[in-house]
Amino acid sequence: MTAIPGGIDAERGPPMVVPLGHFVVGFVFLVAGSALGVAGVAGVGPGFAELAHVHLLLVGWVCVTIMGAMTQFVPVWSGVELHSRRLAAAALGLVSVGVSGFAGLLVAGELGWLPVAGVAMLAGFWTFVYNVGRTLRRVEDLDATERHFALALGYVLVVTALGLVLALDFARPTLASAGLARPRIVAAHATFAVFGVVLTTVMGALSQLGTMFTQTEFDRADDALRRVEEWTYPVGVIALALGRGAGVERVALVGGALVLVGLSAFAAVLCRKLAESRVERTPMLSRYAVVALALPAWALATIPAWLADPLDPAATFGYPVAGHFLLAGVVGFVLLGTLYHVVPFIVWIRRYSDRVGLERVPMIDDLYDDRLAGLDFWLTLGGLSLVVGSEVARIEGAVLVGGIATTIGFGVFAANLVGVVVRHGPESLRVGFLGGRESASDSDADGPFS
Repeated sequence: MTAIPGGIDAERGPPMVVPLGHFVVGFVFLVAGSALGVAGVAGVGPGFAELAHVHLLLVGWVCVTIMGAMTQFVPVWSGVELHSRRLAAAALGLVSVGVSGFAGLLVAGELGWLPVAGVAMLAGFWTFVYNVGRTLRRVEDLDATERHFALALGYVLVVTALGLVLALDFARPTLASAGLARPRIVAAHATFAVFGVVLTTVMGALSQLGTMFTQTEFDRADDALRRVEEWTYPVGVIALALGRGAGVERVALVGGALVLVGLSAFAAVLCRKLAESRVERTPMLSRYAVVALALPAWALATIPAWLADPLDPAATFGYPVAGHFLLAGVVGFVLLGTLYHVVPFIVWIRRYSDRVGLERVPMIDDLYDDRLAGLDFWLTLGGLSLVVGSEVARIEGAVLVGGIATTIGFGVFAANLVGVVVRHGPESLRVGFLGGRESASDSDADGPFS
């Protein structure tokens, strides 16, 4: 059975419909974004399909999943009540509408309405930041995870503001007349989004989950590496983004070097914890192992690219053909692995924890189909490997095959975890999506979205 972490209070978290609602919506964006990416590779993607593909995956899947995870994890880990469940639901609704509208308008080529979708996304993300920020304010002394999360919230404000500026410029070009180069704003926006919001959150979460679910502890070497990451990485992200935004190569170069140092230190800690693991392999740990290998490989490939030209748009996410290595191999597999524990864990806590000792209950790992978990692992890993290898060797047909395999793998993954919710999720999930009254066993005194 997957370890059930001690020292946390699951009752501090919101009703399961809140995080699970985020995860299910994220699954939809994951499959849609992957399919649109395949269509683009096949040459049948309409409008601005590639840009829609990126936003569906990074904003729709990754960021919506992060919203759900923070909304659940911060109260549970920090031992404080979520500031507002109503705001959590409102943020999800606004971001979902904004992302759907933004991607749809890009595909349709209707750029004039992009600012409307952009405003919805900004309102949703800022509502999320306010809600989780107010929750973190109740914590007296922030630990490493909480510090990372607080920093990521700050990046969200910057990223969404820049995103709205870019959407407005799409509808009515004004940046050039203001003396601003759009490619530089795009580079700063993308840098703050991926290296700021996403990877900062990933490192904050794994600083706890990495030890919690390998049943290991940090030693002196780990603590030293973690200090290196905390001292170098945030400064590096800001310098890299500002250097790119202002077109100052030396600033971007220093920032890129610090980002690589910080990520390498984090990767070393993760590798050490996985090597010291005292538990049997699970879908979560298998996917974390991919991350532990992919991140150093990406860093090694990126060093010469950023040394040569950190301002090169093709090298925004590192070595030009290694973007999928970072976004799918690192970020994607972190989310895939984490959700393979978080979703069943939330369902198990809400549905079965109070029945232990009174009747037979399933283990956490019994809630999902391990055969499907194995299938989606090899499909996504094989597909990603084929995409990256084909991009390096410039074999276009193989890129399409790899993209199809990865998309099918994502679909199997989503179906497996949605099946957990459908088979084992209490009635509150249907309440959250369809309305109605929640059962007493699943409701808090003030209702699901108070």
